[in-house]
Formats: sequence, structure tokens, C-alpha cells
Amino acid sequence: MTYSAEVKFSFDATWTPSYSSSFSDDDFIPEEHYLITAPAGDLNAKQYFKLFEKFLLCVGMNPASIRSGAMSLVFNDWTSEEEQRKVCNEYELTMDEDLEDKFKEWKVREEEIARLVRGPMGTVLNEEELTNLEEGQ
Repeated sequence: MTYSAEVKFSFDATWTPSYSSSFSDDDFIPEEHYLITAPAGDLNAKQYFKLFEKFLLCVGMNPASIRSGAMSLVFNDWTSEEEQRKVCNEYELTMDEDLEDKFKEWKVREEEIARLVRGPMGTVLNEEELTNLEEGQ
């Protein structure tokens, strides 16, 4: 048995002029029609979102607004924190709740680097000594 499926996004816009205006504005198109089709049988979720992004761009949406809308599907009150953290791990994002721990981790690293740069007994190492220390000589 053969399976065939197609998804369609359609946008039709027309403008009815009033008697007080005309089409003298070169930046305005009085009528627009868009039809975007794709084979739906083999599309995964990311491909559907990419397709919908193209449709939203066609109808004049701002790319930043599109990204914000997509992110609002993940980071909202109805999505569990566990699911949000999965997305954060996949895309190497840090949630606001975790920033304090990250900051503490960075402070420990900075202190360790400062200790290594000071050298033995608090002396300041020059570039050559630092290179030798890093290479284990």
C-alpha cells in the first residue's frame, strides 16, 4: 500500500482601496497569494518547524519574533522543568535558576588560574615560566 500526504500553508491578502487613497506607494503590494506545499509523509518535527518558519517569513513576520514564538513552546508555565532542562542540555543553554551555581564554578576556576599564575611561594611567573609550567617542564 502506498501512503501519500501533503501539507499546505496558504495565505491570501487583498486590499480594497478607499476613494481617498491610491496605489501610488511603490513599497505596497495590493494583492498577495502564497501557497507553500511539502510532502508530509516523511517530515520530522524540526522539518515542520522549518517549513512553518518559511511560511511565517512569507507573511511578513520578523525572524526574531518567530524564534521567540518557537522558544515559548518550550519555556512556558505548562512545560515541566524536566522537559525544559532536556532542551537546555541539548542546546547547551543555562536556565536562570542555574546561574548562581555557574557563577560559583567560574569563581573557583578563576582562583585556580590566579594561583597557578602566581607560581610557587607567591612569585609571579613570566610568560616563559608559565609555558614551561603548562608543558610540565
